[in-house]
Amino acid sequence: MRRSCVRALIASMVAAAALPLIPSPSASADDVIIGGHQVKVADSPWVVALSSRHGFGSARAGQFCGGVVVARQKVLTAAHCLNEDVLGAPLDQVTDLKVIVGRDDLRTTRGAEIPVSGAWVNPSYDRRTNGGDVAVLTLAAPLPEGYVLPMAGAGDTAYRPGTDATVYGWGDTTGAGDYARTLHAASVQVLGDGDCRRAYPGGAEGTYEPSSMVCAGRLAGGKDACQGDSGGPLVARGRLIGLVSWGSGCGRPGRPGVYTRVSEVVRLLQRGA
Repeated sequence: MRRSCVRALIASMVAAAALPLIPSPSASADDVIIGGHQVKVADSPWVVALSSRHGFGSARAGQFCGGVVVARQKVLTAAHCLNEDVLGAPLDQVTDLKVIVGRDDLRTTRGAEIPVSGAWVNPSYDRRTNGGDVAVLTLAAPLPEGYVLPMAGAGDTAYRPGTDATVYGWGDTTGAGDYARTLHAASVQVLGDGDCRRAYPGGAEGTYEPSSMVCAGRLAGGKDACQGDSGGPLVARGRLIGLVSWGSGCGRPGRPGVYTRVSEVVRLLQRGA
């Protein structure tokens, strides 16, 4: 099964099968996202976790997706995270949707859990192609200005191929359902559109669309986001350039991760979408 639309869906399936969403005892604390390292939320306060204990249990505070703070009361995430097949119910029936801020270890009560007071899901999101995979959550209370991460608009140098970038999340650390309890990050590189088109020319594994997507990773594999990281940030040069969206497997050679291109998100928001 391809990973498109499923970084969060897999978490939902695991929960439905009554399997734990915590790492197995054999999972190494340094075997992160895929090929990364443990990091502190204090150094990246704009990274947040989406939570619904009713849908995903309490072992990891109900975490099922990631997100990123782009204004004091606004969080970007992936549209597919809010699908009914992921949440287990229509979005307007999920009464305990929260955003967790300031928490490294999901088993603790540090930081804050802020209720979501509103959500906008991109009406142009295409579940077949994964294009337009973005949603905006409105928080019930504002966060400090220091939690806000700037978004990179069109033409920003942060999108240049070869640029070093970092992806963050609490998702699967091995590709085998070993979910992290603490925040992790992986160092990747922005890849050129040609590389991405060759990786995903169309068909069962997905189609790369450069106008709305950007891909990053290592062509040799080994560093990537994975299930449970959906909606989390891809950051380059201190700016948000992508949201974890889809791909084929996790960290596979020749199959980099594909992200929602944030310059397209900026265009949508400026247009008043």
